[in-house]
Amino acid sequence: MPKERKKRGRREEHKKRKREHDDEGGSKRHKTSADEPVPCPDAAVDGVARPGAQPFYGMLDDDEQDYFRRADELLELNQFADPEERKLFLENVYREASGKELKIAHSQSCSRLMERLILLSTPDQLKGLFQKFNGHFLHLIQHRFASHCCEALFIQAAPAVTQEVAKPALTQTPPSSDPNDIYVSMENLFLYTLDELEGYLGYLMTDRFASHVLRVLLVVLAGEPLEKSNHKSLLQSKKKEKVAISGAEKTQEWALEKRTVPLSFLVALQKIINDSMAGLDSSYLRQLAVHPTGNPTLQLLLRLELTQFGKSRAKDENSIIHRLLPDDPIAGGTESASFINGLVYDAIGSRLLETIIQYAPGKLFKTIYGEFFKERMGSLARNEIASYVAAKILERLGKDDLEEAMRQIVEQIPNLVERNRTAILKTLIERCVVRGVDTTPIKAQLQTAYAGSNGFEVTRILKLSEAPSEDGKSNSKHEYAHPDKVHGSLLAQAMMAVRGPLGNLIFDSLEKLGPHLTINIARDPTASRTLQAALTSPHASVIFRRKVIQKFYGHVGELALDPAGSHVIDAIWEGTHGLAFIRERIAEELAENEASLRESHVGRAVWRNWRMDLYKRRRNDWVKQSRWTAGNEGFQSFPESNGDTHPATYNNKAGKHLTAIELARQKHAAAKAAQAKKEAQQAKKESSSKEVSSRENKTKKEQHASKSSSSKGKEKAAAMAQ
Repeated sequence: MPKERKKRGRREEHKKRKREHDDEGGSKRHKTSADEPVPCPDAAVDGVARPGAQPFYGMLDDDEQDYFRRADELLELNQFADPEERKLFLENVYREASGKELKIAHSQSCSRLMERLILLSTPDQLKGLFQKFNGHFLHLIQHRFASHCCEALFIQAAPAVTQEVAKPALTQTPPSSDPNDIYVSMENLFLYTLDELEGYLGYLMTDRFASHVLRVLLVVLAGEPLEKSNHKSLLQSKKKEKVAISGAEKTQEWALEKRTVPLSFLVALQKIINDSMAGLDSSYLRQLAVHPTGNPTLQLLLRLELTQFGKSRAKDENSIIHRLLPDDPIAGGTESASFINGLVYDAIGSRLLETIIQYAPGKLFKTIYGEFFKERMGSLARNEIASYVAAKILERLGKDDLEEAMRQIVEQIPNLVERNRTAILKTLIERCVVRGVDTTPIKAQLQTAYAGSNGFEVTRILKLSEAPSEDGKSNSKHEYAHPDKVHGSLLAQAMMAVRGPLGNLIFDSLEKLGPHLTINIARDPTASRTLQAALTSPHASVIFRRKVIQKFYGHVGELALDPAGSHVIDAIWEGTHGLAFIRERIAEELAENEASLRESHVGRAVWRNWRMDLYKRRRNDWVKQSRWTAGNEGFQSFPESNGDTHPATYNNKAGKHLTAIELARQKHAAAKAAQAKKEAQQAKKESSSKEVSSRENKTKKEQHASKSSSSKGKEKAAAMAQ
């Protein structure tokens, strides 16, 4: 019988005994995932009040878990016959969950049901849930699962506060059949929640779960808009699970418009800012600046303080920015100078410095810029972290300072291109356009940095040196776009937004590309956005658009089925302004691939955007509409200058295409003017004919009078002779 394979030696025996001892004692340390944030050490929260231990609210039994899990699945699918049926279902779920709300919120499997219930609840149901959670919010927001329920509750209840402010009649107590019901306005429910959290804000700022809820609550109190795209990193964790409902409106998910809030909310917000800073000294605030959880909360508090209560608040000694930068003036060797220099290259702290630069009063910003950054813009642009700080500085510079900063950064462009630090270049170009700074030095350096065998090569900016996939299709769903490719595409788009030599670098390079490489760009999920921007750019000439679009002949059908290429085909519709015959040529190719387009979700979108149903059924109407929107009545010559368009469909003053009603009005006015001109010519002709006839009559009368006088003279002379 074969023996067990094992290592020999005393060291292995010693390790075996040690492992057995660790397992018995339970002292083995579990490996911490690198993705999980490190909890705040005890020393970092000394002097800050901490809440008590988490209470235990009980657990759902097996039958209850099965019921709520099934209800969660039904709500997620949202396959109800009508809204009334869904309303009845929600009422039944609420009835079944009565008294078990806290258990559901703390349940790993059923907390998602609570979030979906909140998304679909009416204001009255949200108020009832608020009252169920009342007195437990301090512990709920610290729980891994219940914190998400509180976050959803605050977001969905915020519009109800605005409705009560706009319509005070809603705050009046309605008649109720239950004498035990107590009516409370949504405004007071939020204020009661703040009372529960009072005294623990300093600790909650660094709590792993409560900090996210606290940020959402601050945004709700300020009445600011809340959108996932703009505040994802500031308000939510990157690992937050999306809980949504199939077919639900977008407004039912993570979105809040800018709202009107009662005065009590602004007073409460100011109190939160004051209370959160009252028990914290400057050293603790500076620790928060580099804390992975406390930093986003500190950013939000600083921004709200300077935007909601005026930048003059920076002079207050108790304000956040004054506590962080107490020295006046801020000069080298002070604590404020050491703090700023320490944040510039810190991956976490630099985000707080960006917020300070963006929202600081003008006088403070000029002091910080002149003392620390004016002579360092070139070196800051080279650094991976400090370049984002430099970008925020560029957004606030005037024309003279921007020219000086541009000279420093332009010298670093070869190094920046080599290190793929192109985000700072995009910001620099955009600010130069806004401030009216000449971009010729930037153009010269970029032309040299991205030079190839054929001169300037746009493929180097777009990072297309990699070979395409085997099937020739884009992998936008399975392949995450590398940040270097995204930044390169954004740089190319920023260059095309500049009229003149800088933008022509991209246009000329795209025009020189062969059909195969152009199609590869159209299929690339990131690079295709540059091609779309080029086709729809107001600075693109008619000749450029004609040459680029003609490269897609014979490949329109396959591009329309590609997730990235389909957007390029959509952009061709606008790119064929002044090129009606090319638009019809593309439509013919789409019609030839009708069967494959209708079988694909992407293809159906292209078919709909090009109005191909009208093309197939009433082609003459499609051609007529297409020619009107394209700006000509057929073939149009290609002028050498940019922007030459047909005057009938282009507003030369505003630079915008006319709508259908504007075209009809313009056509009616032209016809009316032509009719008036014709009538004027007819009247002139009639008046001239009358004048000619009157002259002829007068001449005849004069001739007749002369004849009669001559005959009388002859008769008189004959009589005298006799």
